[in-house]
Amino acid sequence: MVDQNKIREAVKLLLEGMGEDPTREGLLDTPDRIARMYSEIFSGMDESAGEHLEKTFHVENNEIVLERDITFYSMCEHHMMPFYGKAHVAYIPDGKVVGISKLARTVEVFAKRLQIQERMTAQIADAIMTELKPKGVMVVLEAEHMCMTMRGVKKPGSQTVTVIKRGLFESDERKVNEFYTMLNRR
Repeated sequence: MVDQNKIREAVKLLLEGMGEDPTREGLLDTPDRIARMYSEIFSGMDESAGEHLEKTFHVENNEIVLERDITFYSMCEHHMMPFYGKAHVAYIPDGKVVGISKLARTVEVFAKRLQIQERMTAQIADAIMTELKPKGVMVVLEAEHMCMTMRGVKKPGSQTVTVIKRGLFESDERKVNEFYTMLNRR
């Protein structure tokens, strides 16, 4: 749970540490605005992906289900700067599916935490494997990291791509190829 009072105090200290006056007109409400913002962008801290994946529907079809181009925004735990991009989530049902918005909601749960992209990719796949018990899951995240864009190496437009395969996607190269074929159809 986000503690807004602690965040307000921390922001005041940060402003003072930067040489700013937290009581000047333009900064007076900044600690409160940031506290409210952090409550929103870190709302996944108190949320379980299982809540979104528990309602399922029976299906006969056990072919790949792909939800691609799920936009996400997250915060890197190393620099507390944003990273954002697209998630592509596929699974092979084993008799049951979830509503299509539930995959996007699962991405959101893990994006709205202090994160690293590699862990977030695995968390999404593992939640789907645990909750739906499909034959396989594959997750690809493509993201731009503001810590690479604004500071350090300063390479705007660089994309970091992470891939996680579970179940049949680990052992059946045909399914992996089918995933990429579906992903690249426009």
